[in-house]
Amino acid sequence: MHKYLYKQYYFIEKFDKNHLKKINKKINLIYRNYSKVHDERTIKNLARFCSIENRKLFIANDFKLALKMNINGVYLPSFNKSILHNCYKFKKDFKIIGSAHNISEIRIKILQNVKEIFLAPVFKEKKIILGIYGFLKLKKIFKGKAIVLGGVAGHNIKKLRLLNPEGFAAIKYYKKKGP
Repeated sequence: MHKYLYKQYYFIEKFDKNHLKKINKKINLIYRNYSKVHDERTIKNLARFCSIENRKLFIANDFKLALKMNINGVYLPSFNKSILHNCYKFKKDFKIIGSAHNISEIRIKILQNVKEIFLAPVFKEKKIILGIYGFLKLKKIFKGKAIVLGGVAGHNIKKLRLLNPEGFAAIKYYKKKGP
């Protein structure tokens, strides 16, 4: 198993062009800046960078901005429970992705028309984790594509084979060593 056979997502909170140029071009970016006001100039530069690098870009929680900037899609975190976006008209290749931690959140993501779901935390070393069996149970409930999120690191990347996910998402993995 080669790790680039999986879809990969990197959560970023700021646009650091030098850092992003160092990581593989097959890694999709999710810009999640939870401040009330987005810096449209930064997002425009990030979108231009992703277009040049042939990467997909997703914006957290902001459908209007994603449509205005012609971005690939939107990421809906587990705390976003709104289904108001279902009234928008999207372009054909616009994608809605989201995260969930339990069955009730998965049901909400189904109502939100999420096509790929990030199931978390799978590997984190905190008290509450899904683990391998929890991930597999939740993956059966969601009929779309399941992505591993939480605690993915160099020492446990081979465990992804047990889960057979569509891909994985990380933050620290790409900040520290990265592929």
